[in-house]
Amino acid sequence: MTATSCSALLLFGATGDLSRRMLLPSLFALHEDDLIATDLRIVGTARSEMDDAGFRAFTQSALDEFLPADRKDPARLASFLERLQYQPLDASDIDGFAALAAKLGDTSCGLAIFLSTAPALFEATIKGLRHAGLAHPGVRIGLEKPLGNNLASSARINDAVAAGFSEKQIFRIDHYLGKETVQNLMALRFGNVLFEPLWNAAHIDHVQITVSETVGLEGRKGFYDDTGALRDMVQNHMLQLLAMTAMEPPGHYDATSIRDEKVKLLRALRPVKPEEMVRGQYRAGAVNGKTVTGYLDDLDQPSETETFVAIKAHVDNWRWQGVPFYLRHGKRLAERRSEIVVHFKDVPHNIFGKSAGRPRANQLVIRLQPEEYVRLQVMAKEPGLDRGGVVLREVNLDLSLTTAFAKARRRIAYERLLLDLIEGEQTLFVRRDEVEAQWTWIDAIREIWASGDEDVKGYAAGGWGPNAAIALTERDGRSWND
Repeated sequence: MTATSCSALLLFGATGDLSRRMLLPSLFALHEDDLIATDLRIVGTARSEMDDAGFRAFTQSALDEFLPADRKDPARLASFLERLQYQPLDASDIDGFAALAAKLGDTSCGLAIFLSTAPALFEATIKGLRHAGLAHPGVRIGLEKPLGNNLASSARINDAVAAGFSEKQIFRIDHYLGKETVQNLMALRFGNVLFEPLWNAAHIDHVQITVSETVGLEGRKGFYDDTGALRDMVQNHMLQLLAMTAMEPPGHYDATSIRDEKVKLLRALRPVKPEEMVRGQYRAGAVNGKTVTGYLDDLDQPSETETFVAIKAHVDNWRWQGVPFYLRHGKRLAERRSEIVVHFKDVPHNIFGKSAGRPRANQLVIRLQPEEYVRLQVMAKEPGLDRGGVVLREVNLDLSLTTAFAKARRRIAYERLLLDLIEGEQTLFVRRDEVEAQWTWIDAIREIWASGDEDVKGYAAGGWGPNAAIALTERDGRSWND
């Protein structure tokens, strides 16, 4: 165990859906690959009444369901389950934290806490941890989103957490930052001399960031209708992708340097005008050949909540002046896709003549899911003896992470984040001033919507959103990368 590692990991919400699908399989992966110390204990807590054996059975069931068959080594599974302990807790009962502290025992060697509970319980949980002596300087706490629904509520949550923990102890989680391709964006930009000299308004025409989903509510009915697409996806994941794409080069690869640059970028975002945004709500349609119902039918009540949002954003600094960033997210769209597309400018002069075809602008496509790859689209000559001269054709230069690193297992983003929480590495976590800069920009958009000037536009499930979203790019002479 390294000098900064913790001796125990405490999981709040240990019997919840996130724990079952992501956290427990991720922790097993770290155990399987010998990335966590052999003496690290994993203690789960939640309101569910069970003992250590019950939690181990719960975990065994989760791993049976979510691990592939070739990773279910009985000996490895058994040794992982031996790490697990459980203590039931009602976070609203401050006296119950004493039993939790007793279960953990001596935490002076370091304790990591992962708080995957409703934000409404954060303040009571922090009070309970302080009351039980579990908020000392050797403790680190990871916070799962959502952290508020606007700037004011986010500040209240952060104030509550800050009452027990300093900023260097707080690890705010955005799981997109744990994705390999997002981290590869840093390597692509700052580990190669090829791109950074061109990464500016002189050479880039525009940037598109798309996070599209084919699913609807999927059991999140109450939460989603209270949240909507803007706060569920744009406020956190998409703004983090924008910040990673557009930030200035940091002086060092460390938490402070990288997060300083992201904050500068987020604060440079220009307020969005009404004509630069579109919000929509899916209607009945067909996705992947299957008929699906509309949002109001899924919700079974009237609602103006948006399931789609498209925004034309601008960064007011020297590097990006005049370069639009088109953001798009929606549910029940044509395909599942998360990607960043950097569109370079056209060549200034076509030397090949009309018969060659017009050279298309180069594009750099950074795909996060479902595949993971980096693809540079360039122009090349078609093979052949053409009397008319050169005929140009667009071809792809591909870096498939799956192919290039064929022996590397594709990891869950939470594996990276949980390991960093245990080891105390904050680079891939979000600092408070980042969260506040994101909410400041998002709240201004919601104020425009609250004024009633922007209607929610319907769109058929299985398409690419409302027609107004297509017009958002087309009136600028551009098109979405569909």
